[in-house]
Amino acid sequence: MSGARIVVGRVVALGVLLAMSVLLLVAAKASAGKYEVAQCGWYVGADANWADTTGGAKFTPDGYCVTPAGSDPFDGVHLKSFTRNGQGTVSGTRFARWRWEAPANTDGIVAVRGTWWHALHDGMEQRLGGVNWGGEFNYSLRATATDTALREFAIGFNSPIPAFEDRLLCARGEEKWCSLDPGSWSGIRALTLTVEDDRQPAALLTGGDLVAGGWRRGTQSVFVGGDDGGSGPRFGETFLDGNRVGFTEYQCNKVEIGGEWRATTMRPCGTSARTTHYVDTTVFSDGTHTVVHCTADFAGNGACTGTHTVLIDNNPPAHPRSPQLAGGDGWRRSNDFDLSWENPDQGPASPIAGAAWRISAATGYDTGIRFASGRGRNSLADLSVPSAGSYSLQLYLRDEAGNEAPGSAVTVPLRFDDVRPQVAFSVAADERQVMADVFDEHSGPAGGHLFYRRVDVADWTELPTRLVPGDAAGKAHLVAPMPELGYGTYVFRAEAGDGAGNAASTSLRADGTQMAVRREPPPPVAKAVPLSKPKPQPQAQPKSKARLFARLRGGHGRGDSLTVPFGAPALLSGRLTAADGTPLPARELRVVSHPSHGALAPIAAETLRTGEQGGFEAPLPAGPSRRVTVIFSGDDALAPARRPALELRVRSGLSLRAVPTSLRTGQAVRLSGKVRSAGAPIPRRGKLVAIQYLEQATHRWRPVLVTRTDHHGRYRAHYRFRYVSGSASIRLRATALAEEHWPYAPGFSPSVTVKVRG
Repeated sequence: MSGARIVVGRVVALGVLLAMSVLLLVAAKASAGKYEVAQCGWYVGADANWADTTGGAKFTPDGYCVTPAGSDPFDGVHLKSFTRNGQGTVSGTRFARWRWEAPANTDGIVAVRGTWWHALHDGMEQRLGGVNWGGEFNYSLRATATDTALREFAIGFNSPIPAFEDRLLCARGEEKWCSLDPGSWSGIRALTLTVEDDRQPAALLTGGDLVAGGWRRGTQSVFVGGDDGGSGPRFGETFLDGNRVGFTEYQCNKVEIGGEWRATTMRPCGTSARTTHYVDTTVFSDGTHTVVHCTADFAGNGACTGTHTVLIDNNPPAHPRSPQLAGGDGWRRSNDFDLSWENPDQGPASPIAGAAWRISAATGYDTGIRFASGRGRNSLADLSVPSAGSYSLQLYLRDEAGNEAPGSAVTVPLRFDDVRPQVAFSVAADERQVMADVFDEHSGPAGGHLFYRRVDVADWTELPTRLVPGDAAGKAHLVAPMPELGYGTYVFRAEAGDGAGNAASTSLRADGTQMAVRREPPPPVAKAVPLSKPKPQPQAQPKSKARLFARLRGGHGRGDSLTVPFGAPALLSGRLTAADGTPLPARELRVVSHPSHGALAPIAAETLRTGEQGGFEAPLPAGPSRRVTVIFSGDDALAPARRPALELRVRSGLSLRAVPTSLRTGQAVRLSGKVRSAGAPIPRRGKLVAIQYLEQATHRWRPVLVTRTDHHGRYRAHYRFRYVSGSASIRLRATALAEEHWPYAPGFSPSVTVKVRG
């Protein structure tokens, strides 16, 4: 019995055997590099082979290990060896045996427990034991007499063995024999073999999108697996920065017994396993990470691959900073636009890989989304539009991981006008003035001059010309007083320019006729002889000059130009005096308010009278921005007086709400609010709103993103804080930007504070 130790014989009480079995189970679970194999019971078959050393003449096997599902898993279960009936005798040392072999590349079997019973006659024995590495059988348990009661046994081996056998043996010398009448048999079942396997498996990470190089986003594949020539790979786990992102339990032959898993074959798992794990990278921050795959075999041995570096970026770049058109964003005559901007700091995220852009117009023109590639690209050159008009260029950024956010696009106006204005003289309603009509569909009339000369004189004389807005968009009038003309024919010329610098001139009326005026000398009059000397006529006395002063007051300021908050009133005040400063009381004044372009309110006028000291006041109600003019029409003794227009600017009113106000780096804050639009419609494409943050170092407000409202003035946006480390309190505000057809000055919401923890 060398090489083995007997834990308990067949005479040991059943309770003690059960207690020892539990201890062995605990020891097996606590030690690394071991696994247990269940055989013939628990609905499990037998991974064993049977042999007869007599060549099959004296013994026969019988096995029944798997009962029908739902029945008692041990009802009638057995592995038996029988002597053959009618064979007389069998020579000594001859045997039949059931044999279990440890898989190659394991250390071997270290313990066996189970149940045995037997019927033995005339020198027949049942022996249980191990086969050593030299092929020698050493029994640990031996039965010499019949005992048909089911007895439990447990055997431990001092060192691992390659095989375990259950033998039915004629235990006599070779020259002797054992009678086979009556017949003998041996039985065994409910085996648990403990196999030692201390060899590490090989963990494999063979490829996949995640480790293919470059920046990655979204869900990425990784090809993994494991090899093990012993018990075989059972589990595979993939880790990203130490966090498990993939797990596979490979197909193995096993059964759960008493709350633990046991193998049902001596090698429970295949020697090689492969699978694909899909990793959701969106839950990881932008930047550099490491991936590792680990494999564990059925015996609990584990191994991991080396680390693979992966680059992850799932967040789109912020909007381009400070976009600028070369030459400004005004109207131009050349169809060539060069745009530049500053790229946002990407921090640990992927670099800027290019810019997406599109040009569109209200006329329906649309280039569609186009992409200009180039690492760190911060400009677009030689852009053009199809024809004269006003266009919008939308621009947003794409990074090397392929992230982009069309909602972060900034809009830059492209204004091109190479069409000359149309100009023609018109018939003035007042013969005391000269007027020419100017029309320009795109950049609009910007100015001009009127000239005249006698047809027999080469040089033109310029008239004091004013540009007066017309009654339709793109229309205006050049107006000048009719000069004092002597006798003869005079021709007139008009020169006009638009906002892009295109110029045109004409000397014709709209009907194509020459703009000319002829002054005929009066017919000669016969001189009459006066009967008496005529009485001298009284000369008209020149009227005195009046001086008109006016200013605006409101908010915290006063003057010719004033800016007040949204919804705030203002006050117009002033004084009318004579040229020497004498007050002019009880004089009638006219106050005219011209609302800014885009307001719904019409031009308003009201009349008021000066007080005892010539002073006057007029409240200006809340509303859009406007120009206010005060006019004194004069009277019999005083000449008219007019105060140049006063500029009342009203800031836009809007609100801002941020949810949540406390978050971590990598999370996004939801921003919403509303632009107030009293007295003005929201622009057709929505009102431009910029979200800004207060830069602590410079105490300046810097842009974060630009968005547009809906037709009701509501806006929504979100911003992800990606580069905040430590803890920071960030002040945000919303700004309603200046915009064409928006009759309000830029205005700001009350600020909100968002706390971000890195």
